[in-house]
Amino acid sequence: MADPEALGFEHMGLDPRLLQAVADLGWSRPTLIQEKAIPLALEGKDLLARARTGSGKTAAYALPALQLLLHRKATGPAVEQAVRGLVLVPTKELARQARSMIQQLAAYCARDIRVADVSAAEDTASQRAVLMEKPDIVVGTPSRILNHLQQASLVLRDSLELLVLDEADLLFSFGFEEELKSLLCHLPRIYQAFLMSATFNEDVQALKELVLHNPVTLKLQESQLPGPDQLRQFQVVCQTEEDKFLLLYALLKLSLVRGKSLLFVNTLERSYRLRLFLEQFSIPACVLNGELPLCSRCHIISQFNQGFYDCVIATDAEVLGAPIKGKRRGRGSKGDRASDPEAGVARGIDFHHVSAVLNFDLPPTPEAYIHRAGRTARANNPGMVLTFVLPTEQSHLHTIEELLGESGAPVLLPYQFRMEEIEGFRYRCRDAMRSVTKQAIREARLKEIKEELLHSERLKTYFEDNPRDLQLLRHDLPLHPAVVKPHLGHVPDYLVPPALRGLVRPHKKRKKLASRKVKKAKTQNPLHSFRHRKERRRPTAVPS
Repeated sequence: MADPEALGFEHMGLDPRLLQAVADLGWSRPTLIQEKAIPLALEGKDLLARARTGSGKTAAYALPALQLLLHRKATGPAVEQAVRGLVLVPTKELARQARSMIQQLAAYCARDIRVADVSAAEDTASQRAVLMEKPDIVVGTPSRILNHLQQASLVLRDSLELLVLDEADLLFSFGFEEELKSLLCHLPRIYQAFLMSATFNEDVQALKELVLHNPVTLKLQESQLPGPDQLRQFQVVCQTEEDKFLLLYALLKLSLVRGKSLLFVNTLERSYRLRLFLEQFSIPACVLNGELPLCSRCHIISQFNQGFYDCVIATDAEVLGAPIKGKRRGRGSKGDRASDPEAGVARGIDFHHVSAVLNFDLPPTPEAYIHRAGRTARANNPGMVLTFVLPTEQSHLHTIEELLGESGAPVLLPYQFRMEEIEGFRYRCRDAMRSVTKQAIREARLKEIKEELLHSERLKTYFEDNPRDLQLLRHDLPLHPAVVKPHLGHVPDYLVPPALRGLVRPHKKRKKLASRKVKKAKTQNPLHSFRHRKERRRPTAVPS
């Protein structure tokens, strides 16, 4: 019998093993998209579904896909093992996440249902071996799936029954238009298809015509972001760029923003500038950089979710800019040219328990704002979005508010903060900003890449055969991204605003450590224990 926690899903006629997995995940009832989409999908209908980010779209297609596969294996005639489900996503991170969610939902039927992720380009040989075993569901980006289809390591023409396009509104803007059209030529004429998207744009309409057959459209009547009781949205006007750095310093150093936070900027160079700035004040932060390998990016997200970092700096400039028809993403600005064209963080990536999203740079589009804000206030957790705005950006902010505002009431409330109370910190911020030069940013990026090379598993055998190259890399000139001044990490009481002096003590721990060191030094003073020994003079030799 299914766990009572899963009764919200029980009326859908799902397999008891799926209901048990749902109960283990702690889902008491289906979300709106799940409640509407799952019964229609089980009836065999094509779906075009729009639901906001974080609303449970992955489970909305994964549960019916698993149910259909289990039902076929239990009741249909015995057929040979084959790939019957294909999930296409725009990025490697999303592919890994989708596979993980499907595996969690299939936890009690893992012997019957196998899932494979073939999005990583570096694992082609091992992927071929996995595909030879014909997993039931394959997840990947369009380019990787097409590559396997062309090499005949994946054959779908006679077996595919279900096609899912997740985050469909991003697939064309990531430059996958040609790959998708070529890929569809390798599929059978009849199959069930789901298009899941956060927005309905021109690209989604084009995909609808290419993929779907008489679909049911689910355009759920829900706001694109959670309500004000769950998500608080603020704006703060900063007169200068320096004021933005000053305000961020105060918010993080004085713990005015509590819990884990995501900082969004518009370019990769700005990400490193911000990280080096925060390092000056002993505020740990990491950059989610598309130049790094997939495993490293996923490791950073995993560490953030486990609490090793409280602050991640990310960019979505390349991901959510204007759609790039027929081109690969990542060829825009000079500073970001080397980014992985299948890496993205603003959409779909599941950062756990994010308390606040800080838009250090104003989002380039209203859609970008929605997807950034969607990283917090997920499920039933509360969240906050704080957007920094320069006076010249006010008109662009109004455009964002018009898209968000449905009743005409202001959505982004003014953040009540008196800048004059933190003026005492301004000289410190100027000092830190002077240390973060273009050369320092360049060296920080080089240092990160150098660390990746030294710890790369793929280069391990190369370094074993070429130890001299490893020694040269290890003993290369040390990189010094920015001169860190330790005193800046300490906040004197007289600089803390009077209203916060009783609450904020960022250097309390430091005082205890200092007092212990002084005590230890007194007991081991070498001047007190020094004893002089008089040397004996040796007799001088008498000349003969």
